Amino acid sequence: MVYQARTVSSSSSSPRAAHKASTSHRAPKRGQNAPKGPKKRTNRKKGMWWKILLGVLGGLLAIGIGLFTYLYVTTDIPQPEKVAIAEKTTVYYNDGTTEIGSFSEQNREIIDCSVLPDYVGNAIVASEDRSFYRNGGIDIMGMARALYNNLTTGSRQGGSTITQQYAERYYLGDTTSYSGKIREAILAMKIANSQDKQQVLCNYMNTIYLGRGAYGIQAAAKAYFGKEAKDLTVDEAAMIAGIIPAPSMWDPAVNPEQAKSRFTRVIGIMREDGYITGQQASEAKFPETKPVSVSNDLAGPNGYLLTTVENELVASKAFTKDELETGGYKIVSTLDPNMQKIMQTVGDDRPEGMPESIQVGGIALDQKTGSVKAIYGGSDYLKHQLNNATQANFQPGSTMKPFGLLGAAMDDVNFNTMFNGNSPERFETTPGTWAEVPNALNMSWGTINLKQATANSVNTVFMNVNQHLTPKKFAQIAHDAGITGDIQEDTLYNILGINSLTVWDLAQGHSTIANDGTKNTLHIVDRVLKGDKEMYKPNLGTKQVFDANDCMLVQNAMLGTTQYGTAAGTAATLGRQVAGKSGTANDETAASFVGYTPSLMNVWAIWNPGENGESQIVPEFAGYGVSSTGYPSHLFTEFMAQALAGQPAETFATPVDNGKIGGPNGDWGLGGQRYVPSTNNGTQQQQQNEQQQDSQNKQESNDSNTSNESSNNGDAKQNEQQQTTPENTKSPEQSQPENGNTNGNSGGGTGGNNGSNNGSNNNGSNSGDSGNSGNQNGNGGGNSGGQNNTGNGEQSQR
Repeated sequence: MVYQARTVSSSSSSPRAAHKASTSHRAPKRGQNAPKGPKKRTNRKKGMWWKILLGVLGGLLAIGIGLFTYLYVTTDIPQPEKVAIAEKTTVYYNDGTTEIGSFSEQNREIIDCSVLPDYVGNAIVASEDRSFYRNGGIDIMGMARALYNNLTTGSRQGGSTITQQYAERYYLGDTTSYSGKIREAILAMKIANSQDKQQVLCNYMNTIYLGRGAYGIQAAAKAYFGKEAKDLTVDEAAMIAGIIPAPSMWDPAVNPEQAKSRFTRVIGIMREDGYITGQQASEAKFPETKPVSVSNDLAGPNGYLLTTVENELVASKAFTKDELETGGYKIVSTLDPNMQKIMQTVGDDRPEGMPESIQVGGIALDQKTGSVKAIYGGSDYLKHQLNNATQANFQPGSTMKPFGLLGAAMDDVNFNTMFNGNSPERFETTPGTWAEVPNALNMSWGTINLKQATANSVNTVFMNVNQHLTPKKFAQIAHDAGITGDIQEDTLYNILGINSLTVWDLAQGHSTIANDGTKNTLHIVDRVLKGDKEMYKPNLGTKQVFDANDCMLVQNAMLGTTQYGTAAGTAATLGRQVAGKSGTANDETAASFVGYTPSLMNVWAIWNPGENGESQIVPEFAGYGVSSTGYPSHLFTEFMAQALAGQPAETFATPVDNGKIGGPNGDWGLGGQRYVPSTNNGTQQQQQNEQQQDSQNKQESNDSNTSNESSNNGDAKQNEQQQTTPENTKSPEQSQPENGNTNGNSGGGTGGNNGSNNGSNNNGSNSGDSGNSGNQNGNGGGNSGGQNNTGNGEQSQR
């Protein structure tokens, strides 16, 4: 059988079949591999990888969305960072408006933004986040741009909205890591959904750092323009807003061109976004800022005032130091701005020749309330951080004697009781130990009563008083008066002020006597406010600790100090009654003066510490000798003359001395004896003085016997009408010490007192502790007599 080839017509088959037939036998082109199978397998693999990649990405996205959702749901808005809401506490004088200074961790004042013009907030929106009022707390495009730049350049670019910046500063603190930024974004979204935009913007404005140490818009307004934020102009608000990204580098004082460029940008955006008109934009002018000042509120004397205020509040346990530095309180002090200025000027005005090592401390107060009106802690706190008014110690010397005098009044001893004022006298100073105790310059005063002994500060008389009183009771009286420092209870010398105290402590004790026995705790803080709410008032601890009449007797005796005693002439110079007491420390290492009118007390002290804090003698300078306590009484006179200028003179109440001559048992002082002869070889003038003194004593005795009621032991109490006063008890001439020549006595007595009438400025010599002139303005007789022989020097244990 023969087979023939079958011919297939193209017309009788499908195009697909024809195509298949025609191509199945086509020879491959040169260089071309005919098989196609392997290429199809490669494409399938690539497709598989894309599916895997998309699946992974989708999974990651799902995980991310899930994680983001979880974080959003579980993230709570935390409490604000303490540092974010910390604001400075400001201290004011007693007028409540004159600022002393502040203490703070950050210079921030949180304000109610409703008082701000709208353009202040709008300027910040224009500078930092134009979409603020529209976005949901984050800006996706901004974050994407920032992320891209961070990944490609390695630098950090901010893409944060105002809400994100607010979340970071107000709640989180600084965040730089990606995880921190994610949390920041989540918190920003949460805040945007839960807080009003105006609340967010206000908190942001109160939180943001704006340069020059200023946190918040209020502090910045003061730092750059010296005004409150509510008073900022459009131009000023735009300038501050423009430098927010880099306030220190773009401060106009540092980089004026960049600051102006940023200002122009903000003004332009505010115009574009409708926050200001075209006219406002065209009239905008870069504002002039204050010069940069590096200030420290503790510099100068203010540091002493501020730290005293802070220490008092911390000691009260009403506030911690940290609370005061972050709480934004308004503290109104008791300090009087005028008196503080006077006190600082008086304390700083050191006479020529006064050694730099000599320290000065002072305080002024209202003894009726315990309110401190002024303190002198030093000239510059940053150079000398030990407060000379509240912290530094010195020996007060004879300024402690009035507490012993008060003890005598409490023991029913009449102040006309006579004592032996000769020098030296022998005492059992501690159990089993006897010592001779001198008066200053070893001056003898013969027979002298308690009032005269107080005015002239006679050591031997007060040692005798302490024998009867006992050192323990003396210490108790001083502590009851408010003195907190240690006082030895086992030595008679404690009445001579051998234990160190602060000026504040000494003033506290004397203020109780000056306030008729009512103790008020000295304080420098009047009240603390937070907004309009009063947060603190001091507890004065007001308490009647002594009989009022007993204290008035002490005040009355202290009047003699400034009339004819160790600070003679002080009352005449001031033209008013002044109770006072001078004091000199052991070995003349310190001197002090306590003085007061019925409404104002002033205390000054000087001392001379060595390089290692050891006590040194205060040398004479500018005519002042330490034993005269002339310089502290000079400071007192200078301060009081200015502080009381224009105020009417006040008089002290007249007390009734119902005590018994010689005390209840007649064993105080000389008892019934009325005269002790001089132990020194006196001059003719001194003998005349002693005769006058004896006559005066006899007259006093007769007056006392006539005017007092009889008692079982024969003693009597004087009635008020026949009360003997320092002025008529014994004149300065009759109180002469028993050393010196005729001229010296005459000068010291007559010149020392009458010099006040003859010397310039109506000031005579001061019959001070060493006999030096307490005021250098007396005439020749006053000065000469004073320097040779007037007055009684007081000293502590020798």
